[in-house]
Amino acid sequence: MKIELRHGSGGEETGRLIAGLFARHFHNPVLDRMEDGAVLPVLDGNPVLTSDSFVVNPLFFPGGDIGRLSICGTVNDLACMGAEPLYLTASFILGTGLDTDRLEKVVQSMAETAAEAGVRIVAGDTKVIEGNGGLYINTAGLGVRPRGSRIGAANLQGGDALLVTGNLGDHHAVILTQRLHMETDLRSDCAPLNGLVADLLHHGLALHALRDITRGGLATVACELAAASAKSLVFSEAALPVSDQVRDLSGILGLDPLTMGNEGNLLISLPAAQAEAALAILHRHPYGKNAALAGKVEEGQGVHLETIYGGVRKLLPLRGEGLPRIC
Repeated sequence: MKIELRHGSGGEETGRLIAGLFARHFHNPVLDRMEDGAVLPVLDGNPVLTSDSFVVNPLFFPGGDIGRLSICGTVNDLACMGAEPLYLTASFILGTGLDTDRLEKVVQSMAETAAEAGVRIVAGDTKVIEGNGGLYINTAGLGVRPRGSRIGAANLQGGDALLVTGNLGDHHAVILTQRLHMETDLRSDCAPLNGLVADLLHHGLALHALRDITRGGLATVACELAAASAKSLVFSEAALPVSDQVRDLSGILGLDPLTMGNEGNLLISLPAAQAEAALAILHRHPYGKNAALAGKVEEGQGVHLETIYGGVRKLLPLRGEGLPRIC
């Protein structure tokens, strides 16, 4: 079946679409009430709220799809605040002509990824627009973090170690090669990272700041942290984890892995004395096996890279278009 404008009318066809597809895969006691809003239990801690939208093209790619991406992106934003993700909303904008079989694959992927992350989708919405079979997703995420937690961009401390939890640029490279119809073994790193962060916190590590390395890549994220904390971030080029395939692709196309995005990779700032313990924990986790000690935090301000040739260059955030519709 193809999506038509009548599926967004709010009438019988809309009800059938919601009941037969969305509600069937997102089934849980809160959503099953089918109210205008979700009534949630009282939280024991500080609520953390985030919102995100997803327009990735293509909808399906090696290692993920727009559905998995929408859950991971929202969950990871909450995890980067030191929060335990609990509840998500999911709103869909469907273009006419979209095949409901493709839509159901996306919805099923969302349900599976939400189960992996331990979150519930408790509310949502569906709209239909004239189009060529497009699909866009908007989410909101609610989590809770312990009272007194200070994890945040402004909390970097001089002397901190900087860890990267995985290879740089994998997701960016996958989306680009799919559009160029290039055959590679690359897979997106798209993954929910709340379990990884929970492991670090469970072992009592003093995480100062976490940031999801998405659009704009490590260089952009690092510049944002430097500005928020009034600190200097210094990375070692030799220590940065980049796969051979991404490195080769970057060389051919004139790209920089430092400005290529990920969807399952964090930059972590914590006391240098805890860096080795953190790496040991990360390496035991399936989404942290390529984690590396990538740099340090110093007094001052700015972001710099110690190159493999012994020099130092300033890192700047991504400028210009980059790769649109990467997430």
